[in-house]
This record gives sequence, C-alpha cells and structure tokens, in this order.
Amino acid sequence: MSSAEGPVSGGGIVVDRVHRAFGDVVAVDDISLVARPGEVTALIGPNGAGKTTLMLMLATLLVPDDGSITVDGFSPVDDPREVRKRIGWMPDGFGTWDALTVREVLHTIGAAYDMPVGETRARTEEVLAQVHLADLADRRARVLSRGQKQRLGMARALLHRPTTLILDEPASGLDPRSRIELRDLLRGLAAAGTTVLVSSHILTELQEMADRAVIVSRGRTIETQTVDGAAPVARTWRVTALDRARLVTALGEAGADWHDAGTAVDVTLAGDREAAELLARLAGSGAGVTAYAPLHGEMEAAYLAATEDRQ
Repeated sequence: MSSAEGPVSGGGIVVDRVHRAFGDVVAVDDISLVARPGEVTALIGPNGAGKTTLMLMLATLLVPDDGSITVDGFSPVDDPREVRKRIGWMPDGFGTWDALTVREVLHTIGAAYDMPVGETRARTEEVLAQVHLADLADRRARVLSRGQKQRLGMARALLHRPTTLILDEPASGLDPRSRIELRDLLRGLAAAGTTVLVSSHILTELQEMADRAVIVSRGRTIETQTVDGAAPVARTWRVTALDRARLVTALGEAGADWHDAGTAVDVTLAGDREAAELLARLAGSGAGVTAYAPLHGEMEAAYLAATEDRQ
C-alpha cells in the first residue's frame, strides 16, 4: 500500500475537513477523503472512529457542523434531492417491511424514486438476479435470514442505478460464498464507472476488493493509501520448520527480529523483498521450512500501524 491523494473531477465523493458533534460528544473531528468513480474505496477504522456518522452525512441524513461534502458535484446539505438520486445507500442495520414480499419491497422502493412502473418491475428482476435472491422473490421479508436481508439491502441500493454506492458493513451476516459474490459484484460495478465507498471490519476481504483505503480514528483521517503493494509495509511472518532449533539458529545468523510463537516463530520484516531474501536463506539452512506466511495482509498491517496509538 502506498500513500496517495488528489483531486477528483467529474463525479465521486469529496469530503473536506468535516466535523460533526452530538452535544459534547465529537463523532467526526476532521475527516477528509476522496472516493473516485471507477474505484472501490475502503473506509476503515476502530469502533467509534466516526465512519457511520460520516456515511449518514453522505446519505443526507445528517448535516455536518463544519466542512464540506460533495457527491457527483452536489452538496448533501444544499441539494439533498439531487444527491439521493445519485446514491445507493446501504446502512449497517436497516428495517424492512416484514409483511411485504422481497419483490414488493423493491417495487415500493422504485415508487419512492418515482421510477416508471414498467422500469421498476424489470429492474427488480435484474437486481434480484444480481444479488442471488430471485428464488426468494415471493417470500415475505420477515422470514429472511440476516444474510438474506443484507442481500435485499444491496438490491434496494442498486435498484435506481446509482452512480455512487455508500455501503456500511455490507458483508455483515453473509456466508463465505455470498461474501465472494459481493466482492465480485462491487468490482464489476466499479469497473463500469460506479463510485463505491465501503466500510467494513473484514480487512482481508477489503484487501481483495478495494483500490484505495482511508484509515480513520477518533473522528480524524489518519492516512489514505492505494492498495497496490507498491510501498513496503512492515509485517510479521510466521515460520514453522521440521527442525526448530536449526530454524532459530538460522534466524539469529540472519540478524532477523524474531519472537517465539509456540511451535512456530514470528519474524518482523520490513517488506516483501526482505521476506523473499530470508526465505531463500532459510531454505539453505537445513531447518526444513514447512510454512512461511504473513500474519496480516498489507491493509491489515497498515491499519494496525496507523492506529497503534489511537485505540
């Protein structure tokens, strides 16, 4: 991951030094970020970092106390109707009309967006297929599982063909297959030019789907990084070998910073090049290395480093 920031033109999300408090509680202190069309931008941070509050402001549901926000060039404060036309909003927890069927829920959403009836019906079938809910279209919403309701929430967000998606923990409650399908769906939407801003605590999955990561903590932007692996990131690698004593000796001879991890050994390395060089050295040591892998992905490592003193 490498640092990257810059202006965005022709669409996307721009947040500039936004502040929002609830009485004496400051939820968002100074957050700035850019989410570009054609990219998936990950918003990550510990609980209480201000992620959901920021997303509520992007969705026109809260007004910032200070700073500015634009979505496709429109302000959620000054032009909320224009912003709502352009965004697909999926909150972490949302209610639904339990007495309606899945299909009826989407038809109701289409009416709320003033979509023509024929377009709503056709689009409903499209998004149900996209989120793999077509076989549940006539089932009442109240009998859906948590994961199925999440997929219905995604269908609701996609129904009116938004140019910008704002997703708060969209993978919550999804089984492994559904998470993979969500990742592929978001990558496909981004490839078609959609701006995607997604918040999640599942950093390994964000690593696979995101182009950019914005790390926030205590209501402030700490770091913005591109997920390209261009810059070295210090990570811990776990190593196991048939001959542990010889492994420890080889690590000492290499001057490696290692720590005991039970039957394995953890080694802190500055980057992938150093990891490759150490592996080559261990392979010739006679220790019989059987496993050699990082404990954290690059996004996880960057997040842990950036928030180390801010928990």
